[in-house]
Amino acid sequence: MTTDFFTSVLNNYLTEPQASLLNGIIFGHSLQTSKVFYNEIKIVGLLHLVVLSGTNITILTSILADFLSFFSKRISTLITILAIILFVLFVGMEAPIIRAAFMSICTLVAIIYGKKDYSWLGLVLSLVFIYIFFRDWLGTISLQLSYAATVGILLVGQTTSKNRLWRQLKISLAAQAFTTPIIFMYFHQVSLISPVSNLLMSELVAPLMIFGFLAAILGKISYFLGLFPAYICQGLLTYMVWIIETLSKIPFAFYQF
Repeated sequence: MTTDFFTSVLNNYLTEPQASLLNGIIFGHSLQTSKVFYNEIKIVGLLHLVVLSGTNITILTSILADFLSFFSKRISTLITILAIILFVLFVGMEAPIIRAAFMSICTLVAIIYGKKDYSWLGLVLSLVFIYIFFRDWLGTISLQLSYAATVGILLVGQTTSKNRLWRQLKISLAAQAFTTPIIFMYFHQVSLISPVSNLLMSELVAPLMIFGFLAAILGKISYFLGLFPAYICQGLLTYMVWIIETLSKIPFAFYQF
């Protein structure tokens, strides 16, 4: 697997379970942690953070928008589309990633031609694309959760508020509301603390993706080059582990039927 080339670098820098968390967040690797910690992540409703999902594409697009702001709209949009395609090829063509990539590219193409955001159209076209080329994915839980979360955000998660905390909370609650029935149907469980844990973690994913990739790429060139971004990741991930362990101990935060 291509990403194994880089996960080994991160494993040399980070302690556990921090290394497994980062490899899950940016590469989608399965958690190589204790059963206790895995259950704690499940209790606080954060398993979606350690798998590749549309969040990765959204964050990638947002990061590139900031870095490429000095280019013309057409050039920066074309570079972003190319980066999304390369990212998908790099991490592997999984159902949620394909859905998110297709939607993002549809939206970016609309921007080039001066059209309004065609999020719903992109969502439908991505489903048609998957139906034609990857039909077995339609029955996967990950794809169903991905579409449910997206529909929730598009229906009730949008807001014009300038309050960043409120925007994040509304998006998190909208995604949770639409994915909870699917999680309950398949796994017979529900995390009541999930909106809080997601709100506390949402701001960490972008810097972890940035510094995680820097540590992996620079560390492959020289151990010392990747040391600084790896230290930043270790600090952020240690905070994440502390939040997970703390929230998982709250009584009545999780129910399994």
